[in-house]
Amino acid sequence: MKQETMTAVSTGAKKMSPTNTVDPSEIAKFEAMAAEWWDLNGKFKPLHMMNPVRLDYITRQIAAEFGRDLQGPAPFAGLRLLDIGCGGGLLCEPMARLGAVVVGADAAARNIPVAQVHAAQSGLEIDYRHSTAEALAEAGEQFDVVLNMEVVEHVADPLGYLTACQQLLKPGGLHICSTINRNPKSFAMAIVGAEWVMRWLPKGTHEWAKFITPDELFALLEKAGLVPVDRKGFVFNPLRFSWAISDRDLSVNYVTAATKG
Repeated sequence: MKQETMTAVSTGAKKMSPTNTVDPSEIAKFEAMAAEWWDLNGKFKPLHMMNPVRLDYITRQIAAEFGRDLQGPAPFAGLRLLDIGCGGGLLCEPMARLGAVVVGADAAARNIPVAQVHAAQSGLEIDYRHSTAEALAEAGEQFDVVLNMEVVEHVADPLGYLTACQQLLKPGGLHICSTINRNPKSFAMAIVGAEWVMRWLPKGTHEWAKFITPDELFALLEKAGLVPVDRKGFVFNPLRFSWAISDRDLSVNYVTAATKG
């Protein structure tokens, strides 16, 4: 599940280069919802609810991979991190607070000024760009960590997109990718539940056929030149109305970690 326009704000963002993995219809969906990124009760309410477990997984993986103490000051200092498909900056801001040098990139131009304004209001320096993974890779950008959260199910060419993400990583870098499984339960939860019943997202935000199973994603990551090292589920409890990380239940939302040798 992904991506207020503040037209009075000059973005200063780098222009996006065309690529063959961008799906214009998917970009249009998220541009239409851009103004609601930081509305806790808006269309991105599910993402705000999920964000604590996403952050828990991401920070633990980064700390383990780079030998960082999460209890120390600025534990990610010295690490350069890219959040591709950054939306309004829900992950960029906590990463910056932890000391990382953060670049947030999104193919939906209207997300960028929203993210920039919120970061400025929060006193954070984050390099937001209207760009794509492919354009950044072509420019020779390199990162210690690439966050690729709830994006791969929206691109036209998942393998091409993941290959660009791999090219953006330094040797020994860490790639974290989350998406939605493809099965009857994910259709019921992510589409019927989230879009039709709860109306958290506009109908048509997700296409079930574009969902990717964990085994398929591991295979794609390997083809892209990455080494998958972990996968976990993000599980929603409707009774507690909260999310948790699961070692076993990857039936709907799940996340993977992979490294670049």
